Amino acid sequence: MKNILLIIAAFLILLPQFAWANGPLTEELTSGKWINRAGGYVANPTYDAESSEDKNPRTVERFKTLGFDEDYSFILDSAKQRYTGKWHLENDKVVLLFNAKKITHLRKNTDPNSMGSSYTTRDEIIKLPKRVLSINSDGELSGDGFIYKQYPNAVSGLYNFYEFSGFANVTWQHLVMMLVGFFFIFLAIKYDFEPLLLIPIGFGILIGNIPMFQAVDFNLKLGVYEPGSVLNILYQGVVQGWYPPLIFLGLGAMTDFSSLISNPKLMLLGAAAQIGIFLTFLGALYLGFSAPEAGAIGIIGGADGPTAIFISSKLANGVNIMPNGETVKNLIGPIAIAAYSYMALVPVIQPPVIRLLTSKRERRIKMKPPRAVSKLEKILFPIVGLMLTAYIAPSALPLLGMLFFGNLLKESGVTKRLANTASNALIDTITILLGITVGASTQADVFLTPSSIKIFGLGAASFIIATAGGVLGAKLMNLFLSKRNKINPMIGAAGVSAVPDSSRVVQHLGLKYDPSNHLLMHAMSPNVSGVIGSAVGAGILLSFLM
Repeated sequence: MKNILLIIAAFLILLPQFAWANGPLTEELTSGKWINRAGGYVANPTYDAESSEDKNPRTVERFKTLGFDEDYSFILDSAKQRYTGKWHLENDKVVLLFNAKKITHLRKNTDPNSMGSSYTTRDEIIKLPKRVLSINSDGELSGDGFIYKQYPNAVSGLYNFYEFSGFANVTWQHLVMMLVGFFFIFLAIKYDFEPLLLIPIGFGILIGNIPMFQAVDFNLKLGVYEPGSVLNILYQGVVQGWYPPLIFLGLGAMTDFSSLISNPKLMLLGAAAQIGIFLTFLGALYLGFSAPEAGAIGIIGGADGPTAIFISSKLANGVNIMPNGETVKNLIGPIAIAAYSYMALVPVIQPPVIRLLTSKRERRIKMKPPRAVSKLEKILFPIVGLMLTAYIAPSALPLLGMLFFGNLLKESGVTKRLANTASNALIDTITILLGITVGASTQADVFLTPSSIKIFGLGAASFIIATAGGVLGAKLMNLFLSKRNKINPMIGAAGVSAVPDSSRVVQHLGLKYDPSNHLLMHAMSPNVSGVIGSAVGAGILLSFLM
C-alpha cells in the first residue's frame, strides 16, 4: 500500500510537467526554427585564439539556429558546427542537455617537411554545459546570451541559403580585388600586354575573390586555401614549386642562345641587370621585412615570374620558422602578382628609363651583326652552362637544370617531338594552371595587407633599378671597347628576364631613332642571359637565407 501511495504522489508531482510537455509551449517550440544573427565570428578556418599572433581578427555576423523536435531532441547549428542533445521543460523553462561531440580543429600546417596539405587536424571531444532558456513576453527565446526569433522552416532554409551566398559574405576588399582582375583582363585584351599571362591571372583573381562562407574549423573545399578543393590541389604546384621548373623546361625548348654564344661578353649585361634583385633585398630589409621575406621580394627585380614564385615558395611560404621563433609571412601571391604585373608593363616602364639614361647619339649606335654559330656550339652550350651555373648556385638546380635540358632537347635535333611538347603543349598547360592559381591566391583577406602595398612599391623600384643597371652596365663597357665594337646601351635594358618583351622594346626604340638599326638579335643576348642570371641570383639568395 505504501508503494502505491508513493507512485500516486510522484504522478501528481510530474503531472504539470507532462501537461506542459504536451501543451502549447511544446507546440510553440517545435513549430519552426529559432534563429539568432550576431557578430563575433572569425571568418578564418584555421584561427586559434590561443596561438594566433592576431589577437583582434576580423569578425563577421553569422546565423545560429536552434531546432526542437517532438521526440525531445534538438539541434543547435552554430557557424555550421552542429550540436545535438535532449530537451525538456521545467515549469516555463526549456532545459538543453548536450551530447558529447567530436570537433575537428583545423590548424595551419607549419611543418615544411609535410606540405601535402595546408592544414593539420586535431580532434577534440567537447560537451557543452546545460543551458536553460525561456520565452519572453515578445515571443523570443533567450537565456544563453543570445536572443532567438522563431521563423518557419522554409524561411530558415532561405536564411541558410543566403548565408552561403556571395551577397552575405562580400566585403569592399573583395570588390577592390575584382576590379584588379577586370583591369588585368582589360590590359591583356585592349593593349595586348602579356595576354597569355594576364588573362589567366586576371580571371583567377575573379575566381579567388568570389565571397564564400568561412568559419573556424569549417572547410567547404572550395577556395584555393581550403585543402581538398580543386584549386588547392592545383595550387600545390605553386606552393611546392612544381610549376616554375616546368615553365623553365618550356622556355629552354623555345629559346635560341645563338646570339649569346656569338657574343658572350653581352652576358655581363644580364648580370648587371641583376643589381635590382640585391638592392631591392636591402630595401625590403629597411622596410621591416625579415631576411627570407626580403630575399623573396628582391627577385621581382629580375622580372622573372617563375623564379619569383620558386624562391617565394622556399623563403616566404608562411611555413618556415625563423630563429626568433616567428613564422615567415605567406607572400607568394603578392610577389607573383607583382612580378607578372611588371613583366606585362615592360613596354610602359622601360622606355622612359632608357631615354633618361641615354643620349640620342647612343641610341643610334649600330652594332656588328652576330657571327654564325655552329651546331656543335649550340649542343655544348646547355651542357657547359649547366655545369658552370649549377656549381655556383646548386640551390637553383631545379630551374637551371630544366632550362638547359629543354634547350638540349631543341638543339640536339634528335628529340623534336619532346622539344615540341615542352615548347607548346606543356608550357601552355602549365601557364594556364599557374595563372589561374596565382590569381586565385589573391583572396582579399590574404592579399590586401600593408605588406602587399610595400611589395608592389619595392617591385616597381626593383624593375626600374634593374633596367637602369643594364643600361649603365653597357655604358660602362663602352669605355673599354673600341669605336667599331661599341654596344648600343639600350640593349642593356634587356638584361632583365622578361623574354622576349624587353628585346622587343629595345628593337622598337632602335627603329624609332634609326629605321635601319635592328637591335633585336643583339638584345636577345642580355635577355636570355638575364633568365640565367635571375635563376643564379635566386640560388645565391637561397644559399644564404634557407
